[in-house]
Amino acid sequence: MKRIPALFLTSLLTVSTAALAEDKPAGLQAGASAVDITPDVFPMQLRSGPSKYVHDPLHVRAVALQNGEGRVAIALIDAIGTGREETDEAKRIAAEKTGWKPEEMLISGTHTHSAPKGGDTSPGRIAYEKKRNEGMAQALIEAIQSLEPAEVGYASDQESTEVYNRRWFLKEGTMDKNPLGGYDQVRTNAPRQNLVKPAGPVDPEVCVVDIRTRKNRPLGLVANWALHYVGGIPKVVEEDGKVVGMASADYFGEFARVMPYRLGGNPPENFVAFMTNGAAGDINNIDFNSTRPPRAPYEQIRIVAAKAADAAWRAVKKIETYEENPVIAIRQREVPLEYREPSEDMVKQATALLELTRKERNEINSRSDNNVTLTLEYSGADRPEPLPVLIQAIRIGDQAIVSMPFEVLVEIGLEIKEKSPFPHTFLIEQANGSHGYLPPPNQHQLGGYETWLSSARFQEEASDILTKNLLEMLGELKMVN
Repeated sequence: MKRIPALFLTSLLTVSTAALAEDKPAGLQAGASAVDITPDVFPMQLRSGPSKYVHDPLHVRAVALQNGEGRVAIALIDAIGTGREETDEAKRIAAEKTGWKPEEMLISGTHTHSAPKGGDTSPGRIAYEKKRNEGMAQALIEAIQSLEPAEVGYASDQESTEVYNRRWFLKEGTMDKNPLGGYDQVRTNAPRQNLVKPAGPVDPEVCVVDIRTRKNRPLGLVANWALHYVGGIPKVVEEDGKVVGMASADYFGEFARVMPYRLGGNPPENFVAFMTNGAAGDINNIDFNSTRPPRAPYEQIRIVAAKAADAAWRAVKKIETYEENPVIAIRQREVPLEYREPSEDMVKQATALLELTRKERNEINSRSDNNVTLTLEYSGADRPEPLPVLIQAIRIGDQAIVSMPFEVLVEIGLEIKEKSPFPHTFLIEQANGSHGYLPPPNQHQLGGYETWLSSARFQEEASDILTKNLLEMLGELKMVN
């Protein structure tokens, strides 16, 4: 057997190592993707009913970041929410194709109310659910497979003129009955002549994570703002006079369309921008204190998206330093939450309402039936077992991102921002599942739509439990070097 000189072996090893280093450049690698999931089999099912009309395209958008062993992929789908089973499956498929781990991926919904619904009762619904689910996996895969040397910066700005807390204390004697026939202290979207003061704050901060190539070409931008969908999508009047809704990505889609122009004049090639939804469970776009001029269909969406894009542009302009070697890390936990246990008074109220007809219950409140059913179910022998909910905490350099699978009331997001050990922090709601509203304990005490059992099914301390866990996870990430 012929021996190879040791010096030659050393040279081979040096060359191989250099080639490997050349294949995987040091520092941050990033990629981005946008996958069109606009429905193409009709009729599709919207919240407003069956439809064959699409106003603007729907997408799954994603970014992926890697530095050494640290990996994070964030995807956003134009949907009212995300199902845990569907997002888990999309992550599994992406993991098989890329070698990344499912726990290195986050998928959230924009919460547009005008996206098609999933389901299995008609060809349109089956086709759309398939296209949507495949799109989530494809966006993750494409973002990961397009990694290139990159740099990243973080900042925020304010846009306060389009965010309002929708929960209000009312004048004495003007409160409608809640689903169990009692009276709450606050009401959601109440008639303005009855308003006294809002029951909570707002969060006007527009946060950005700006990802660029090493040549300073915009590559991806993840924005975050605590604002519900806007609505006002055009409708179609068919020949028989029937009024039919249209599918739309709401202001989230319009933001993604206009943001490239903010950063490039001419849109940068292959640049992907998207707006994630912050803690917006009680924040909407209705100005309760003044009268807004009438809007054309879709006009208010354009106004809101333009203002959000302007704020994101201002934030980007504040970034003085882009990091080429940031820490990339993620932590994930499944936290079991107990379902709420109705009080004796709630059970008595629900039992009494059973003696009425459905029509009589609906005259009390349109959600009485559902709340009566849940109250009795959660107080009986068939009470559901605790549910493990998935939360994540992400570090991208000095930027922290946390996620919850709920429509999160704004105070929770503000608390996490205040207590975070990072200089930049935001929360993404409706991530990796969708389990209804998440009010803090003090808002539970006030009542209102977001706290009814049909809206918020978990223990009143659920937000405190999840916040505690997320702050612990952020503390762990702060220690990562």
